[in-house]
Amino acid sequence: MRIQLTQRAEADELLGRSPLALLVGMLLDQQVPMEWAFTGPHTISERLGHDLTAEEIASYDPEAFTALLAQKPAVHRYPKAMAARVQQLAAYLVAHYDGKAELIWADAADGKELLGRLQALPGYGKQKAQIFLALLGKQLGVRPPGWREAAGAYGEKESYRSVADVVDADSLARVRAYKQAAKQAAKAE
Repeated sequence: MRIQLTQRAEADELLGRSPLALLVGMLLDQQVPMEWAFTGPHTISERLGHDLTAEEIASYDPEAFTALLAQKPAVHRYPKAMAARVQQLAAYLVAHYDGKAELIWADAADGKELLGRLQALPGYGKQKAQIFLALLGKQLGVRPPGWREAAGAYGEKESYRSVADVVDADSLARVRAYKQAAKQAAKAE
């Protein structure tokens, strides 16, 4: 299935072929528009001159990596903090999954196990892990038994709650409208 999270062909193409890029995009998806977050891996790979590898990111000089993310246009609103998180994620992947992001879900026995693996990733809390699990199930066909239940409300069909449901410009607008309504409801409480 074709990924269309950023609505930019070259950035979406990278997300579709690189599980690491997809994991990094999800990590960056906080306090910035989702398209900006998921374009981040493409921006980083352009600046490196090649596709991302966990080994390279993990071993990159932290100050130089921060500078790479801070170049204009910045990869994230908080380039220093996010550079550190991306490097922590990459180091975790090297230590636990031979640097291969796809091994996180390759042999998960069920949705609960996969959710646990995702929650163990640096920078991934329960909500981020559930959203990523829903993204894997809905868009990449990674569907171990019980994946929808483990993903919670994000796993519901056509819920339009998160990036897991973004497949085109229309679904992006629907997810954005849902998020704005949820924000307004939270403010009203």
